Amino acid sequence: MDEIAFSDATNLVARIKSKEISSLELLEHYLLRIEKHNPSINAVIAMQVEQATERAKAADKALAKGEDWGPLHGLPMTVKESFKMKGMPTTWGDPSYKDNIASEDAVACKRLQDAGAIIFGKTNVPIYLSDFQSYNTVYGTTNNPHNLECTPGGSSGGAAAALAAGLTGLELGSDIGGSVRNPAHYCGVFGHKPTWGVLPMRGHSLEDDVSPSDISVIGPLGRSAEDLKLVMGVVGGADEIHQPGWTLSLSQDNKDTLADYKVAVWANDEIAPVDARVEQRVLDIASLVSDAGGQVNYDLRPDFNASESHKRYTQLLHAALSVRQSDEMFQANMGRLQNLKREDTSQLAEVTRASTLYFKDWFAFNESRNKMRWAWHEYFKDVDILLAPVCMTHAFKHDHNPRLSKRMIDVNGHSVNYFSQVFWSGLTGVSYLPSTVVPTGLDEQGLPIGVQIIGREMGDLNTIEFARKVAEQIGGFVPPAAYQD
Repeated sequence: MDEIAFSDATNLVARIKSKEISSLELLEHYLLRIEKHNPSINAVIAMQVEQATERAKAADKALAKGEDWGPLHGLPMTVKESFKMKGMPTTWGDPSYKDNIASEDAVACKRLQDAGAIIFGKTNVPIYLSDFQSYNTVYGTTNNPHNLECTPGGSSGGAAAALAAGLTGLELGSDIGGSVRNPAHYCGVFGHKPTWGVLPMRGHSLEDDVSPSDISVIGPLGRSAEDLKLVMGVVGGADEIHQPGWTLSLSQDNKDTLADYKVAVWANDEIAPVDARVEQRVLDIASLVSDAGGQVNYDLRPDFNASESHKRYTQLLHAALSVRQSDEMFQANMGRLQNLKREDTSQLAEVTRASTLYFKDWFAFNESRNKMRWAWHEYFKDVDILLAPVCMTHAFKHDHNPRLSKRMIDVNGHSVNYFSQVFWSGLTGVSYLPSTVVPTGLDEQGLPIGVQIIGREMGDLNTIEFARKVAEQIGGFVPPAAYQD
C-alpha cells in the first residue's frame, strides 16, 4: 500500500517538518497519483501546478533556514470547487460561469495558506452544490473510489473521493444539507460540519457576496479526526470585520475514555427509515461506550417533534437555496405559487412555497427554529453526545434522472425517494449543531459506512474528540482496494 498517499495531514506535516519528506516530493507524489488514478474517479477537476510547485520549493527552503510557516507548513491539499482561489475558475457546476475567474482567495483558503498549506487544485461538485451526487456539464461525473458505479456523495463529493483515493493531503468542503457529511460517509473519510458561523464563509460564493447563507457552513474533510481539529484551529474564528471584538475559544470536555461519556442514540426514524447495516453501525458505536462503562440512552429525545423539525428544515433550506435561483427560475416559482391549492402538500408544492417566502413567514419559521435550538441546549445538559446515521444507506449507484422525484434508493427492500434522507443532515443543520462523521469500516459489499456524532452548539471539539476515541478503538480510514498502489 502507498503509505505516503494514505497518511493523514497531521502526520504528513510532522514528516515535512522533520525533513523525512520534502513538500515538493509530497506534491509530486500526489500529482503522479492524480495522473494515474484521477481519470477513473474524476475528483480533482482544476489544478495550479506551476504556482504550487514554486510554493512547495519555497516551503522547503524556508524550513532549511529554520522558518516555520505554521501548522500546515508545506502540506499540498485541495479545496472544493465552490471556494474562490485567485486565478482559478469558480463555477459551482454551472456552465454559464465557466469563465468566472476569482480575483482573490476565500478567507478560509487564505487562512489555510497563511498556516503553510499549498492549495494545488480544486475538487468536483454538483450544479449549485444541490445534490447527493457530484456531476455537472462543466467537469463531468465523479465516481466513488470504492465502487466506480456509485456516487461519492455531494456536494463535497470530489473532496471525499480525492481524499479516499490518496490524491490530496487534506480537504475543505461545505455543508447545507449534508454536503460534507454524506460524502464522508459514502467514501469512508472523516468529515465535520461545524457550528454555524464558526468558520468564515466569505469567498465561498459565485458572485462577490459577503453575506453568509442561513444553515450553510464550511468544514474540513480528512483521513483522521486529528486533521479535522487541525483545520478548525487554523480556519475557525471571526472574519476581519469582527476581529477587534471577539475571538473563538472552543472548549473541549476533559474525558479520558469512552467510559466517561453520556451518550444518546437516535438510530432510526420513520421519517427516514435507515438500512439495517447503517443502523447497526450506530448501535455498534453505542455498544463501544456501554461496554467501556459509559452511559447509553436509546430513548432520550429533545423536547420537540421530529417531523416539525424536518418541516422547518425543509422550509428554511429551500428559502436559503432560493438565492441561488436565476431570476427566470424564481419567477417561474412565483407563477407556480399562484396556482397552488391550499390542500396541496406535495413535495413540489412545499418546495415552491419555501422558495418564495415573504420575510414575515420566514421570520416565524426562524423563531420556531430558535426555540428548537434552545431545546437542544437543554437536551445537551443531560447528554454529551448524540449518535445518529449520516444517511439512509451506503453509497448508491449513479442516478442522473432529471425528474428528481423519480430518483429512488433501496432501503431494506423498499424503494424510497433518495431526497428523503436529508432528514438526517437537517436534524442538526437547521439548529446549527456541530456533527462529526467517523468512518466505521466497509460493509460486505465493500462500501464504507459512517456514523454521525452530534454535540451541543460550539461543542465542535467534543464531537471531533469523540470521533478520535472511536477510531482509536475500531480503526478509522480504510483506503479503497483499487487505489492502494
